[in-house]
Amino acid sequence: MMMNLYKYPLLLVLFSPALFAQKILLTEKDLEPVGSYVSEGTIEGVTAIRVVKDSNILLDDEATYARVKGIEFSEGVIEVKILSKLLITAPEHARGFIGIAFHINKDNSKFEAIYLRPANAMSDDQLRRNRSTQYFAYPDFKFTDSRKTAPGVYESYEDMELNKWISIKIIVKGRQAKLYLDGRKEPSLIVSDLKLGEGAKGGIGLFVDIGTEGYFKDLIIRNE
Repeated sequence: MMMNLYKYPLLLVLFSPALFAQKILLTEKDLEPVGSYVSEGTIEGVTAIRVVKDSNILLDDEATYARVKGIEFSEGVIEVKILSKLLITAPEHARGFIGIAFHINKDNSKFEAIYLRPANAMSDDQLRRNRSTQYFAYPDFKFTDSRKTAPGVYESYEDMELNKWISIKIIVKGRQAKLYLDGRKEPSLIVSDLKLGEGAKGGIGLFVDIGTEGYFKDLIIRNE
């Protein structure tokens, strides 16, 4: 029986035998703040969701995102447009951290994430430039852990800027995730051993970290 699509305002559904796509209408009521402040805002004349990390959370790579309600994701594609600004109160080590958390469990105690550091990509320091993208898994595999055990494997350089819209696409299949920016044919980052393992599933969140004023729009999820 064909689903009556008009009963489901959150979905723009594109069917094929193996593909189910959802274009998420990002509004405040469709999001659950987790370690963050979430609001609807306008930037450069565009309406978007604004996410800022709760300032009481001092550690990095924590559960600090706007969780999309009613979504369970395992494998497929996540696409979204993001813009990252530095808050006036941002500390010196802020880099405009912004990205996507996925495979979030019910109580937000486990998830995986890929995020960007746009300020690093604009730096004259080559080591910082090499750290423009990042994968981590919460709670046991933060960026500090990967730099100790596998330096450079879970982060990479890619061209990007603060205060500018960036289109990101994350493709998850099995234990692998690939990050693509701005429609480029080659991935900016490849993670071949997702730490939550093959078959992991859970929610999706709009992730930010310290010092970031993050904006998100045009979220599309394709489960495969």
